[in-house]
This record gives sequence, structure tokens and C-alpha cells, in this order.
Amino acid sequence: MNPTEPLKASLFSKGFTENPYPAYAKLRKEDPVSYVLLPDGQYAWMITKYEDALAALKDRRFIKDYTKLYDEEIEHDDIFSQNMLFADPPDHKRLRGLVSKAFTPQLIAGMRGRIQEITNELLDEMAGKQHVDLINEFAFPLPIIVICEILGIPTEDRDKFRLWSNSIIEDPNGEFDRDMHQHMNDFVQYLKKLFAIVRENPVESLISQLIIAEEQGDQLTEQELYGVVTLLIIAGHETTVNLIGNAMMALLEHPEQLELLKSQPALIHTAIEEVLRYNGPVEFSTSRWAAEHLEFKGKSISKGDLVIVALNSANHDPDQFNDPEVFDLTREKSKHLAFGKGIHACLGAPLARLEGEIAINSFIQRYPNVKLNADKKDLEWRSGMIVRGVKKLPLSLE
Repeated sequence: MNPTEPLKASLFSKGFTENPYPAYAKLRKEDPVSYVLLPDGQYAWMITKYEDALAALKDRRFIKDYTKLYDEEIEHDDIFSQNMLFADPPDHKRLRGLVSKAFTPQLIAGMRGRIQEITNELLDEMAGKQHVDLINEFAFPLPIIVICEILGIPTEDRDKFRLWSNSIIEDPNGEFDRDMHQHMNDFVQYLKKLFAIVRENPVESLISQLIIAEEQGDQLTEQELYGVVTLLIIAGHETTVNLIGNAMMALLEHPEQLELLKSQPALIHTAIEEVLRYNGPVEFSTSRWAAEHLEFKGKSISKGDLVIVALNSANHDPDQFNDPEVFDLTREKSKHLAFGKGIHACLGAPLARLEGEIAINSFIQRYPNVKLNADKKDLEWRSGMIVRGVKKLPLSLE
């Protein structure tokens, strides 16, 4: 089977990365379950309509653990893949259960004061500056400090995690492969040393709890320990970095909405939901594979075929959302798919929402005259098939 030539030729171009929404509109209308060639050379079924996306995210025939496709026992090809994001029941329930207690709505709500404190400190550091890079000076450090404190990781190591996280999330190729593997090896060595320290000197942290579970033997293997911690470190800050960046971009592009939020800070809850729908921080779902030959929305999908869901396309489906291309902070809370659905829905969604709400409201109240200090067409968007956001967001504060 071959992908249609227009998709093969232009779907993942630079123009698509900068603004994928016209292409999504065309696909939803003409071929909502499309067979496409991905940038890494794989073919995949890409789902773009909301109802189809929702069905796929909940369909147990699409599995997350690709090793189940083989009759013989296959080992996972990297140390980070054994976590709930790449697991199916019953392993998924066991792995998710080990960390879910740290992300209950009650515990997250109890972190509001500390998140506000970190936010204020970062805003104080910008005082007196005319120009800042929102990503480097605010959107990145806030969530990485928070997740480091939850896990029990020294905050001074946060810049290392930025390098390692970018390598894993953006999945570079070609001449960058060597760098990626070096970064992953460095990450593994760091975690090994950290785990050894925590085993000798347990502290009140989520990593300590996970190590206890691993030592009990029947709850968590050593490989799963690496996988779960890696997922928490990366997913625990990547989503929020791009949520904050995308939120500020959308507000600056729609000054009337920015003024509305400044005058009515209580709108921040619906504002964050609208940002998640309008230009969400997660572009595509993580990979799923067809566990059997099946029919899905009129397409014959073979066992082992790769399936991805274009979350941001689903969130612009006019059959689900009125005027989806309009950015409206007063839009009623929508059933967007920015954090996925089903058993793999994002565990850290309440934390990302809270960090986004505090970050955006605090920033625009402290620096109400903020302006974009660049031409939007000159901004560089991050590569890769998972996150959506710019690498830098230059702002003028006065």
C-alpha cells in the first residue's frame, strides 16, 4: 500500500510545521483516516476527525506495546519504553497505579501555593529587563522545578534535563543521531547514580516510593523504574512548557482576548482550555499498533500497522466545535482531546492546567504591556511528532 502522493510530498513540510491547520481541514474533508509517510520513513494511518480520533483512542484493538505483535518474546529496544504510556492492560493499570497517587486533584490543588511562589521568583528575575525569551526564562524553568521537587531531583540539574528531554521528544535523525544516543546514555548514567543515592538515603519523594516498589519485586522491575521516572521527568514538564508558550502566542496574536483576560483574571480557567483546544502542546498521540486485521472508519488496517491521532486536528473539527478557527476565551469548556482520552489520558493534566493558569495570569498581570519581539514567521517551531511549540519566544516587556 502506498500513501497518496500529495501527503507523501508535502504533509510534513516546514510550512505544515508552522501552520498545520489548513492541511488538517483538507484531510478531515477528503481523507480523515489517511495513510501517510512520516518524517522518520515509517508509514502510518493518521486520524484527523474528532469522532474518529475519540474512537481510536479508546479502541482496545490498537495496542501500545508493539512487542505483543510477535509470537516470540521480543525485548523493548530502549530503556525508557517500559512505562504506562507504552503498556497495555494489565501492566498499564499496575504502572499507572504506582504514580497516580502523587497526581490526585487534591494533592495538585495543594501545590498551588508553591507553584505561585516559584512563578513569582521567576517573574522577579525578569524585573528591569526590556527583552526576554519566555521559553528559556519562564516556560521551561517553572514546570521543571515543580516536577523535580515532586520526584526529589536536585533543581540544579534541570538544565541537563532540558537537553536530554529535547533529544528524546524531538527524535532527531541523520547527523544528530550520535548526539541523541550520547544524551540518552548520559541520562541513564545520571539516573543510575541518582537511584543509588536514594537507595542509601531515602527521602520524601516519588522516586523513593518507586524504588521501594521496585525493591519489593512484584510491583516494578528495574527497567520499568527507568521507564516510569523518564516519562514523569519528560512528560511532567514538556507539556507545560509548550502550553505556556502557545498560550502567550495566542494571546499576543489576539490582543482583544489578552485585554479581556487582563481585565477578568477569573477567565483563566476557560482560557487555558481554549489554548489547549486552539493550539495544543501535544500535536499527535503516541504510537499505537493494530493488534489484528481490522476495519476502522471504512479503511482496512492490517495487523502491525502504525496508527497515530492528530489531536490538534480533532480539536479543530467543525463537526464538534463551533467556529473552531476562532480563539475565544469565553468559549464554554469543551471536550477537547489535548490530553488524550481513554485509559492513556494524560495523568499529569491537572498539574499542567494549574501551572498554565498560574503562569499566564501572573505573567500578564506583572507585565501587562508585553509584546512579541519578533516576526511570527521567523519563529522556529520544534521538530518531532509529539510536542507543538516554538523553541524561543522573544518578548518585549515594556
